[in-house]
Amino acid sequence: MTPVEIAKVQAYLRKTFSNNLIKVIPPQRSSGPVEVQIGEEFIGVLHRDDDEGEVSYSLLMSILEEDLPSDLIN
Repeated sequence: MTPVEIAKVQAYLRKTFSNNLIKVIPPQRSSGPVEVQIGEEFIGVLHRDDDEGEVSYSLLMSILEEDLPSDLIN
């Protein structure tokens, strides 16, 4: 992803989730993943898809069971 794309996606995520702490981090090497953080907490990986000129972005967020609250009643 280009720096312009990263900035646009970051602005979109910040506006959509009303959270200016969201950061989209460019990869350290060209083949590396684009990471998304809230503050210093890693929350997921961003992917770019170009399907015959139609570009979309996907945010993959994994949630570990151990991070879920254990005191909620079903």
